Amino acid sequence: MARNKAVTNGVTGGAFSSQVSAITSAFGDPTRRAVYLFVRDAADGVTASQVAERFAVHPNVARHHLDKLAAGGYLEVEIARIEHAGAGRPSKCYRAVDSAEPTQFPVRSDDLVLSLLGEALGRLPDEEAQAIAEEVGRKYGQAMAVGLTGDDVAAGQRSLRSALQKVADALTAHGFAAHTEKRQNKLRIINNHCPFGDVAIEHPVICAVDRGMVKGMLDAIYGETSAETSASLPQGDRFCETTLEALN
Repeated sequence: MARNKAVTNGVTGGAFSSQVSAITSAFGDPTRRAVYLFVRDAADGVTASQVAERFAVHPNVARHHLDKLAAGGYLEVEIARIEHAGAGRPSKCYRAVDSAEPTQFPVRSDDLVLSLLGEALGRLPDEEAQAIAEEVGRKYGQAMAVGLTGDDVAAGQRSLRSALQKVADALTAHGFAAHTEKRQNKLRIINNHCPFGDVAIEHPVICAVDRGMVKGMLDAIYGETSAETSASLPQGDRFCETTLEALN
């Protein structure tokens, strides 16, 4: 007769639930998952300032993520003297604990939906798949733009650069860690973190969703643009970048 108490891989139901809750607490935030992977790949460990620079977040935010991972037993902390931190100035150094590495992160429903979208698009010719993915992102971007205009500024009356900053702020709120740059006659949105994660690596067509989101938001708060993907993490670049001509 089957026992009433569920057992999963030798762990009782209650213990398993507790284990899932602990992992979710530590890794439920997409940025925190990325921070953990960054620390794990750093043989000499990292400081909060290095994490802040890598993910374009405030040092206090970086420290919060690191301390949360340390509290869960996934990182160890030691006080070290870092050369670039100034003579005699100690700094916390975080390293991954090999024995505490989780076997896998919890699967979230949005991760599953993205995986299914990537799999479906992957069965189409590339040009068609790119167009569909961009259109999906564009419609979502147009919906995101509601409430972004502010100050009674209608589409077409805002400068492209200020509109792009609004877009970057919205993307950051959705986990992209985005900022804007201007180089020569080009405006850029640079995403230092991709919330699509491994799904985008496995299905690079998902990057067209990101491009579509930018176009959709700009449609609503500025007007039609010709945004192009000029760099992406799935293609081996250090960040994702969307580029536009600086018209004004």
